[in-house]
Amino acid sequence: MRTDHRIVVGVDGSEGGRRALQWAIHEAQARGCTVQAVCAWRWDSYDIAPYAATHPDEERARAERILAGEVTALASLHGVSVATEAVEGRAADVLTAASRGAELLVLGSHGHSRVRHTVLGSVAEECVRKATCPVVVLPVPALRVAPLAEPVVRA
Repeated sequence: MRTDHRIVVGVDGSEGGRRALQWAIHEAQARGCTVQAVCAWRWDSYDIAPYAATHPDEERARAERILAGEVTALASLHGVSVATEAVEGRAADVLTAASRGAELLVLGSHGHSRVRHTVLGSVAEECVRKATCPVVVLPVPALRVAPLAEPVVRA
């Protein structure tokens, strides 16, 4: 398999996607390659719950705004060339197609509940199974819980 000097990263406006983009930019800087940030969009899908587009152009514009906002904030800080692409389709299909021939596919884990995972499946899990290049999945850090206070012993 021949690879080009490109790292593909899934960007969706989530904390996981943001961490994946940041990691991909740092890795691209170290490897001397470029980044292709991809945002998959669907306007007729039930998995975009809080936002319901009434027309495909609305959802495409929303995906392009997400990409622009996320990439602009990070790419200029590191001097890495980042191409953006908003593509209509199922996220796993779009990302694995975009990553054909790439050095890496980088994704963030959203940490969905077990019920949501069972119903919707996991984009990262499907990409790991389908991708033709190595896949890096960055977990969203667990919430930090303050340590319990030392018990007070009274005599």
